Amino acid sequence: MLFLQSYNLRLGGGVVLKGALLGMMLTAMVAVLTFVLQQRLPYRKNVDHHRNSAGSCVARYGWRTSPEMQLAHWISTTPIDSLKPYIPPWMGLWFAVFPTVETLVAQVIAAVLVIGSYYAARHFGGGASGETAVEARAPDMAAINA
Repeated sequence: MLFLQSYNLRLGGGVVLKGALLGMMLTAMVAVLTFVLQQRLPYRKNVDHHRNSAGSCVARYGWRTSPEMQLAHWISTTPIDSLKPYIPPWMGLWFAVFPTVETLVAQVIAAVLVIGSYYAARHFGGGASGETAVEARAPDMAAINA
């Protein structure tokens, strides 16, 4: 939603409408699958899935921010000519992957932050099952105290 105006200005309203409709259709499909499969999916795995989805959205917004800042001339654009043959123009439109130093560095930083926060939450805040670190170590502590 943050970048629809930019897309509208660059690509036109038809592309934005098609993308919004496709996004709503895919969201509806996920909702139907979630409601149909909720009896079979354990609650904790569903929460983990949503956490991973949110992480991918954060990474995607982080990836998209640097090209937008380049378009606004807020940061410089340093092209990497050797990557141009390997990164087709549609990769920029769909995945915000451009052959410039600034965008690739920003994408690596966003990916490291998202993946690092996932592992930090698992290490410091509990396991994938959602239990806290103290609860996860409770059997080990009981064995030591016995």
